Amino acid sequence: MSADLPVLVLPTYRLAPEQLAIIVNDASTLSIRLANYYQQRRKIPATNLIHVDLPVDQATLSPAAFAKLNDYIRVHTPPSVQAYALAWMLPYRVGCMSITSALTLGYDAAFCGGQQSGTCRVDERTNPYFNSWSATPFQDYKIRPAMMLAAKDWPQAKALVDRGVAADATMPEGTAYLVSTSDKNRNVRAAQYPQIETILSPWTRIEVVNTDALRDRQDVLFYFTGMAAVAHLDTVRFQAGAIADHLTSAGGVLNGSAQMSVLSWLEAGATGSYGTVVEPCNYPQKFPMPGIVMEHYLLGESMIEAYWKSVMWPREGVFVGEPLAAPFSGYQLERAADHLTLRTHALKPGVYQLLTSASVLGPFSLDTVLLTVTPGQKVFYLPDLDRRIYKLVKVR
Repeated sequence: MSADLPVLVLPTYRLAPEQLAIIVNDASTLSIRLANYYQQRRKIPATNLIHVDLPVDQATLSPAAFAKLNDYIRVHTPPSVQAYALAWMLPYRVGCMSITSALTLGYDAAFCGGQQSGTCRVDERTNPYFNSWSATPFQDYKIRPAMMLAAKDWPQAKALVDRGVAADATMPEGTAYLVSTSDKNRNVRAAQYPQIETILSPWTRIEVVNTDALRDRQDVLFYFTGMAAVAHLDTVRFQAGAIADHLTSAGGVLNGSAQMSVLSWLEAGATGSYGTVVEPCNYPQKFPMPGIVMEHYLLGESMIEAYWKSVMWPREGVFVGEPLAAPFSGYQLERAADHLTLRTHALKPGVYQLLTSASVLGPFSLDTVLLTVTPGQKVFYLPDLDRRIYKLVKVR
């Protein structure tokens, strides 16, 4: 934007860096290096680094060990923090739960009954954050969503952070690939695809594909599928900030299993993924609902917010990626002959009142303009006034 254009203040719609705490494992040189690098790249306050000491070669923490860890983290979390980034790959599990869900929702031994008896368990306790519009989960729901900033080595860790930072406010023109596979047990999310295509086509390009794996696609923004392992990842190119996951039982086993780990998505160029750490059975509610994660991400929310809001029963699932990646955040403002053209994804459908001021300190004047935002709308026209600050406030 040129210097004479006004500054636009949008309604709060996502987490800010100062609201994220980084938990660093002082027993791991990789964790220390990654946490420091991430803190610098994202300009997260140094006071938001929480130092712990965990085993570096242990996939699962005992509930007793986690209880001590959890208590320590809670005591040392600044009050302003709304979410956590865990700067390590191991451990990723607590008992029968993922470490991200245990830290977010609390560990509950009762939830393990179904796993211990060898039966599938329905999680009747819905994620309170599910499909909400909250930008302050701790303030609103007393939970702090957690995501693992995980990688096997420093080059992969650095690349993941750099992709997330590079993605911000780029508003990429990629494609959402909803892949329907021949694996009937793992293809259960395909039933959601027609509705997703109908509702979200105004927001982004969507392609429903009947195949077991994409090949030679160069514009992947979203990739949702159901397979034990996904082939041909070396032939696809992910946009910075891309989200990709595969519905399977052990995708969240980060140190390897007979099935593909979600880390394979990140190694291929995705910026966020999700997988379960124990056998979940194929309940769609235990996996990201593609339409929900897409909607929230396309409306400017960060990776951690959009992903966490998309899983109804997340206790067995681990969230992995760059938490603050937000490719559809921000705005672009340009001056035309008699108006200002605003381009942004960050206005949810509704009606907005325009306020203007000569100073960031106010006072703000109530303009006559009411801005009606329809689903999928990204371009808006505002009056060109001789005012330094524009502010949009949602009124209904």
